[in-house]
Amino acid sequence: MNDSKKLTGKIALITGASKGIGAAVAKEFAKEGAHVILVARTQASLEEVDDAIRALGGTATLVPLDVNDWTALDHLAMTIFERYGYLDILVGNAAILGTLTPITHINPGEWDKVLSTNLTTNYRLLRSFDPLLRAAPFGRVIFVTSTAGSQIYPYWGSYAVSKAGLDMMVKIYAAEVEHTNIKVNLINPGGTRTSMRAKAFPGENPENLTRPEEVAKLFLDLASETCIKHGDVIAWKDVSKNY
Repeated sequence: MNDSKKLTGKIALITGASKGIGAAVAKEFAKEGAHVILVARTQASLEEVDDAIRALGGTATLVPLDVNDWTALDHLAMTIFERYGYLDILVGNAAILGTLTPITHINPGEWDKVLSTNLTTNYRLLRSFDPLLRAAPFGRVIFVTSTAGSQIYPYWGSYAVSKAGLDMMVKIYAAEVEHTNIKVNLINPGGTRTSMRAKAFPGENPENLTRPEEVAKLFLDLASETCIKHGDVIAWKDVSKNY
């Protein structure tokens, strides 16, 4: 029965939704009754996720765009406002790794792109969608962070700096909306079976890593109306035993 689903009738927007964690979260949310708005660059990959969602009995809207196109993000927010009037759930998942190299060797253009994608775009998401989240009965915001943002990882300069900045930005936003209907949290999925992880650790056995479908269950809990966590960084390794 639909009434038993945790996200029935909810509208959820997910960036980086064409693969990995983003795709797994999209499927999990759709399975639990949400209409998911999927944002990613590649139309074909989005269509594959859409096919899987339809097979689960869910519904999705596909938005092929580059998250660094902030004018397009603003337009998307306006479109969602005109169609629904609110947004229940925002998941900021899109990120890029960049080149693992000494900080002094990082190409300035690549530095800018990593910081733009992983940090500034998420600020733009908050800026664009905060009014829609406030208009929802229970606004939920989830961002994806990394251990590299809180521990020193040599050669991970641009990625680590972007995640450290993301952590602080999200915590500040959480403090600013503490007395509203919005709950804001960060998830650190740890070692997960994704293409980014394979790029960072090419010799690693993926069978030893968490599957995106597993960690998606944590996203579901933080997206639900019953979530009471706020301003937290939840590491999958600390809660995985509960799933």
